[in-house]
Amino acid sequence: MTDSSTGGIPSQAPKGHYGVPLGHPEPLPDWAEHSPGFGENGHRGHFGEQFIRMLAVAANIDAAQRDRDRVGVDWELGHPGRPGTHRFPVIEAQVKCTSSPLLRDDHIAYDLEVQHYNQLAGQDYNVPRFLFLVWAPTDPFAWSHASADRLLLRKSAYWVCLHDKDLVDETQHTRRVHIPRTNLLTVDSLQTLFSEAYRSMVGVS
Repeated sequence: MTDSSTGGIPSQAPKGHYGVPLGHPEPLPDWAEHSPGFGENGHRGHFGEQFIRMLAVAANIDAAQRDRDRVGVDWELGHPGRPGTHRFPVIEAQVKCTSSPLLRDDHIAYDLEVQHYNQLAGQDYNVPRFLFLVWAPTDPFAWSHASADRLLLRKSAYWVCLHDKDLVDETQHTRRVHIPRTNLLTVDSLQTLFSEAYRSMVGVS
């Protein structure tokens, strides 16, 4: 759940205490000044995980986090299913979080470690698998804003399916993934990932 575009180290603004960008107004809040790891890679990755959890909750989808990432996915998501469809459908997702995405006109380019790429590519799975890429602001103080009538989380998340891609030689370090910018992850689009089309791709009836 790190930013892979720079080999796992986010290419962000110079940082001061605990990874907080130096451009943030000083002094820092006392709680941030004494919060080890605030704004660093691990914190950003955890924010990305919870961003996905919040979308799943809003979509009334059960989200279970894997205790250990040994098979290339972080989350298992499922719901009771729709009338006349497969009961209790499940999908799996690998979640990455970045603050420095490589933006193109119609897609986001993301360099995924080859091991993780091969754990998502192809059709030899029991359930559909997806990559979820969360785009978080560089400034951790901008990740959320709470008021009396809403909780705002920034910035967005995107999804891509790699079942139509071939596995690649693991002597390579990374594999660039092109995530369509139209694949914005929302409550509605998250529901569509449970469709029969994706289940058919991996041969699940």
